[in-house]
Amino acid sequence: MSHFGFENDIHNVLRLDMPITNAPIARWQRKASTSNSTNTNSLSPNKSVNSSVSLSKTPSKTPGKNSKTQNTPSKAGGDRFIPTRNNKQLDVASFLISKENEPVEETSSSTAPKQKAWSVTLNGYDIEEAKILHLGGKPLNAPEGYQNNLKVLYSQVPTPVSIKKSRYISSVPERILDAPDIKNDFYLNLMDWGRQNLLAVGLANHVYLWDAGAGDIVLLKKMEDDSEYICSVSWSKDGNFLAVGTSDCKVELWDVQYQKRLRSMDGHLARVSCLCWNDHVLSSASRSGLIHQHDVRVADHHIFTFGGHTQEVCGLTWSPDGKYLASGGNDNMVYIWPMTTGSEYQAIHSLNEHQGAVKALAWCPWQPNILASGGGTSDRHIRIWNANSGSCISALDTCSQVSSLVFAPNYKELVSGHGFAHDKVIIWKYPSLSKVAELEGHEDRVLNLALSPDASTVASVAADETIRLWKSFEKDAIKKPKLTSSIIQQHIR
Repeated sequence: MSHFGFENDIHNVLRLDMPITNAPIARWQRKASTSNSTNTNSLSPNKSVNSSVSLSKTPSKTPGKNSKTQNTPSKAGGDRFIPTRNNKQLDVASFLISKENEPVEETSSSTAPKQKAWSVTLNGYDIEEAKILHLGGKPLNAPEGYQNNLKVLYSQVPTPVSIKKSRYISSVPERILDAPDIKNDFYLNLMDWGRQNLLAVGLANHVYLWDAGAGDIVLLKKMEDDSEYICSVSWSKDGNFLAVGTSDCKVELWDVQYQKRLRSMDGHLARVSCLCWNDHVLSSASRSGLIHQHDVRVADHHIFTFGGHTQEVCGLTWSPDGKYLASGGNDNMVYIWPMTTGSEYQAIHSLNEHQGAVKALAWCPWQPNILASGGGTSDRHIRIWNANSGSCISALDTCSQVSSLVFAPNYKELVSGHGFAHDKVIIWKYPSLSKVAELEGHEDRVLNLALSPDASTVASVAADETIRLWKSFEKDAIKKPKLTSSIIQQHIR
């Protein structure tokens, strides 16, 4: 008998319609008891009816504000968001809760479609697929001009600025050109890439032109004396004329289209180691330390001379706006000269922080007052200068001889060519000077760098008698290209 009594108690406990004796009081019961006690206290003999009415109600309007109505919660829990559901939804929820506790009845396949149809007709939806608490209706639209600050701060959708696409930089050159008999001299400038997509290279006593588009090679000049050699080459701004500096102290001007020498300009007393154009003005520097300015339009070409270096000038470059000329020499000095037409030819800045010969010089194309310089084996530093103030903005120890520098505007980077002991090309992010990539392959020191007209490719010539073309700055180069063929090798001559 006790066994049947125990089963009856278990059955009563599992039924949801029976009250739970040990459970806490429900919230609606607490509210009802609270309201009853409030009403009882308000009608007590010690208090008047008017005072009870004033305590049980709170003014529904804030004094002094007639335009807006602010309702104050009149009962506990009114400051929380409680979803409002109609009686039909509550009835369905109660039905589903009680249905879950009932034993499952097997329904025939013929009555199931009828029950579904009856449910849809009576309730508007299938009761078997209904949810206990169903929130229906579309969400309310935010008022015009409203902005959710949290959505702005914590949105998971990346903005276009925050998306960083890392481009692919090939570790092998796109093409290798053979450059036999190139002179292994740190102080010479034997390669330049012109606007007409022609690469000029000085090999011993010859000057060759390589058409980067068609692949054609042209012998432009051969010196009459085999003991003399080419020291420097430089293209004019439009790429139609090539200036050539030689070891016999001459500066020659060539018309590339007709392969004809236009003039030969004297004035130097030593080999012409570097050249640079500024519109119609050609600057040439020699081992004597003097920098001559030539106006190539007139017969009396010599304009004036800059004198400041005590040893050979091995680096020379004009700023993009044509206001300043930077020169570096074997005396470890960097001078910044103004473009002047007066009688004063003094340098505006003398920079002496390098501890080695300064051949590598480059102006920033997008910041015309920024100059980058690189020191030789005794220095091995890349320094960034402000040409206006003459101050050193930053410096980086590369642990290797810096032989050439060039800015790559497509990605705002700085490219450096190195000699002992790395013999490689390195790409640096500007202005942080963080290393982006190392381009290895040369077996001897890199002598010069040159950037293509579209700024997508940098050429490096080295003492291993090769010219390597690195296509590292092509725009939107994200994916790794498929290798279709081996590296193309071509002889300059």
